[in-house]
Amino acid sequence: MKIKKTAYSTLKIALKSVGYFLLFIFTYLTFAYVLSRIPVKENALNEVKNIDIYLLSNGVHTDIVLPLKNEIHDWSKFVLYKNIRQNDSTFNFVAFGWGDKGFYLETPTWAELKVSTAFNASFGLSTSAIHTTFYTKMQENSTNCVKISISKNQYKKLIHYMKESFSMNKKNELLFIPTKYVYGNHDAFYEAKGNYNLFQTCNTWTNNALKSCDQKASFWTPFQGGMFSHYQ
Repeated sequence: MKIKKTAYSTLKIALKSVGYFLLFIFTYLTFAYVLSRIPVKENALNEVKNIDIYLLSNGVHTDIVLPLKNEIHDWSKFVLYKNIRQNDSTFNFVAFGWGDKGFYLETPTWAELKVSTAFNASFGLSTSAIHTTFYTKMQENSTNCVKISISKNQYKKLIHYMKESFSMNKKNELLFIPTKYVYGNHDAFYEAKGNYNLFQTCNTWTNNALKSCDQKASFWTPFQGGMFSHYQ
């Protein structure tokens, strides 16, 4: 009889735990959808907007793409060509994406995702990295590559946001992650500040980048869909 009561109690606790977990997921997804659709409006300054940046998505993760060189900043002196496999200086754009270091370096495909990696990323138990990718040209479209024109002052704010996201050594140099952890010939990884978690995702970082330079953005979003909804 005592064994039956113990088994019943264990089952009851297990069912409650599953119920609380499902309630948390439902609440999280509901808030994610609602808050991502609440817009933070662009600060429509009376300035010439002649610098084009891009909001780029692969369907899950988002990057901010910037002109590699202009009169304001030369990113090739910050994220160096020598850190990519193909030391090519003909690129025109560089993309920045922030994310969980374990996901970036240990999970090239979803099939290789480990439970430990997902757990650590969800609860902020691992470090972060910035993925930089060089491009020759951008192909604008409404689904995964949106062009945004900003002013020089807004671009300076965005530059500050980007640089502040990188970790630096005592010599104020970027902490480059070895090239064996790359996806192709034109990308590189660097150590970054902050910890990825359910409430601060790669897309939250991108959304905050847009906010930093007074552009349209979501109030808060862990997913890419909310951001793109404000540019359609």
